[in-house]
Amino acid sequence: MLEVHFNVVSFLFFSFLFFFIEEEIVIPKKKTWYVLAVLQALASTVNRDPTASDYRFQDDPYLTPKTSSEFKLFSLSQESGRNAAKYFISTYPKYFQKDYAQPHIPCLMPETLEAQIEEVSEAALIERIQMRKVKAAVDLYDQLQQAGTPVSLDVTNQLLDLICFYGDCDPAQENVPEQRNEETRSPCLVFSFRENNNAERIFALLSEPNTHSYSALIRGMVKYGAYSKAFSTYTDLLNNQLKADVSTFNALITAAPEQFLPQSMAEQKVKPNLLTLNAVLKALRRCGTVGKSQAFPVISEMRALSIDPSLASYNHLLSIFYKPGAPFQGQTDILQEVMNEVSGKSFTPQDPDDGICLLLQVHELLGVGENWRLLGNDFQQNIYHARFFSLLCMMENIDVVLKWYRDLVPSVYYPSSNVMRDLLQALDTDNRLDLIPQIWKDLKQLGHGNRQTLVEELLTLMAREKQNQEVQETFAECALDIKKMYDTGDRGKVMMSWTAGSLSDLVSVLLAAQRRQDAWEILKLFKTHNRVPSEELLDKFLTCIKESGDVNQALELVQISAGFCLPGTPKLIQRVQQEFLLSEQQK
Repeated sequence: MLEVHFNVVSFLFFSFLFFFIEEEIVIPKKKTWYVLAVLQALASTVNRDPTASDYRFQDDPYLTPKTSSEFKLFSLSQESGRNAAKYFISTYPKYFQKDYAQPHIPCLMPETLEAQIEEVSEAALIERIQMRKVKAAVDLYDQLQQAGTPVSLDVTNQLLDLICFYGDCDPAQENVPEQRNEETRSPCLVFSFRENNNAERIFALLSEPNTHSYSALIRGMVKYGAYSKAFSTYTDLLNNQLKADVSTFNALITAAPEQFLPQSMAEQKVKPNLLTLNAVLKALRRCGTVGKSQAFPVISEMRALSIDPSLASYNHLLSIFYKPGAPFQGQTDILQEVMNEVSGKSFTPQDPDDGICLLLQVHELLGVGENWRLLGNDFQQNIYHARFFSLLCMMENIDVVLKWYRDLVPSVYYPSSNVMRDLLQALDTDNRLDLIPQIWKDLKQLGHGNRQTLVEELLTLMAREKQNQEVQETFAECALDIKKMYDTGDRGKVMMSWTAGSLSDLVSVLLAAQRRQDAWEILKLFKTHNRVPSEELLDKFLTCIKESGDVNQALELVQISAGFCLPGTPKLIQRVQQEFLLSEQQK
């Protein structure tokens, strides 16, 4: 009975639904899957292993870097080898015609560096434009003009785009070894819109330039700083009864934010896009109080047009209200509002500034979608992680700091000596000095074991106050391991030089662990390295000797003090006479 009732209700519901649906429902016969869908599904089931090395080093585990310097060397070597391989493939493409990749991967196939069409034709011009050969394309265009061969407006606009983007010079070819000759020693690195340059000359040859032609020229002028020429060309565009496109307005807004360009866009019914929003916000960063008053209205108006901000938008917004190095004044809640807005969202790069936005890359956002791609190159990732750890050490308790530390070091990040010093200070603040021996092992692995200031700070922390016996034993082993770093290296190179402070701290750590004989060997190093021990250290050493009752060692300690002519030698002699049973000869 219940089953019949359910079927009746379902029938009535779907009948009601189909009654109000105007569009016809078409059920596809088959589903076309993306070629990498299976790999993406498998990848989504695997999390990052914090104990594994970076994916770039897994092909050769023997060469996996263990320090920041090794990481840099390995990365540079790997990139150099990749560039060399691309150079040979691109220079000799006829030897690499076989394509083994399934599916086909165009970026792995050799690029054609030489033009294949030799005759003077529009097809040859298109080929040179696609190959980004600026000079060759301009020369061929001039030959076509001299021969009376017309060039279509579309192809001419493509040539204008090429010139205005790269200037009058060919772009630097990637992965090509530098040629040591006079021609390459003085390349045209900076293109300026000088009089009668190729872009303006070719534009002047057009009988009826269209919006694309003007847009290419204006964007090129803005890119290379010819702002006055850009607005003059924009005026010519309006005089010719043409309407500028959104790219033209975006460029002009970047050049002169004080102009009423958004109003002109509305009058010409040009719909803005995300780049328009970011161009306006970027311009408002230079407008002081006016920028603060107009920032949020601009974002609201853009959202009304279904234009959502990107990471670059939020970066510009924060830069409007917060200046680097300046104290927070007034709008102190804007940062929190921005963080609430971006939390849990997955961003994709839509603006060139999205890839270099470091202020908003809060660590939790990196785990959402593919936001990790916005970190940028290795240098930017290193800057981000360094600031991230410094803030953690400054503001969080040591358990939180160590959680992130174990998760990212060294599988993702190789901390610098400054970051490791911040970690030691965090251990000191939370009274977790018992973890110092573990951190020392990491310091050696990361290549910081020969950083004298860092090692001396570590010794000072261990020697400052006495811990329980178990911790003191680990401190002693750590101290003796540190001593090895002061010894001469494999090739006779002295790693670090002893100071009176480092020797004193080392002796104190060993005495606290009741390693009197090891401490005695370190005490002898004062004379070897021309360092003078303190009276407090010798007094502490005598107290330790008293517990064992070693009279001969006590007398040697007095001789050491006398050898350094310390003012406290008489006091030390008095203690030995009072606290030890001496023979006549010893007296």
